[in-house]
Amino acid sequence: MKTNARRGLAAFTLIELMAVITIIIILAGLVVGGMGFVSERQAREKARVQIALLSKAIEDYKLDMGKYPGLANDSPATGLITPELYDRLFFQGWEFTNNPGRPDTPADPKATKIYLPDLDPTSSKQGWVTPSTAANPPPSQVIRDPWGKPYRYRKGVNAVNPDFDLWSEGKDGRTRTTASAADMNHADMRDDVKNF
Repeated sequence: MKTNARRGLAAFTLIELMAVITIIIILAGLVVGGMGFVSERQAREKARVQIALLSKAIEDYKLDMGKYPGLANDSPATGLITPELYDRLFFQGWEFTNNPGRPDTPADPKATKIYLPDLDPTSSKQGWVTPSTAANPPPSQVIRDPWGKPYRYRKGVNAVNPDFDLWSEGKDGRTRTTASAADMNHADMRDDVKNF
């Protein structure tokens, strides 16, 4: 009787292949999860920097104009999602530079300089406003955070800060707009990036 003796050829078993595939899937999941965490952290840091720049521009505006941006004495408790900040911090200065003879009203004098050049929609690298290829920037823009949601701004008696509040609603887009100093740690406010 003849027996075929099988010579030991090097090969992977099905169990070994399944183990390797499982390890690759786990590592890929960790990499994708880590990238999401890093991306979110980067967006939060970018929002903090943007809020600091906007806050400085708002303070500079107040030093020159004698009041904080916005027509109303008090902003609503919900905060404004408004193009007023864009108008006061960029557009009025741009308009004055290109048309120094524009009419002003004594009740609401217009800014004569650009307080935050990064708001220029023709050359903005920050993505704060909708890009524009027109020769003249649009007179009305909403300043957006890294998640694409508008920044919120309030001043007056409804503000938590003595001067003004400026915040981003964060990734989830929810905020407790009636936040006071007592409830700043509410769940809806924890994801916000704010100057208060």
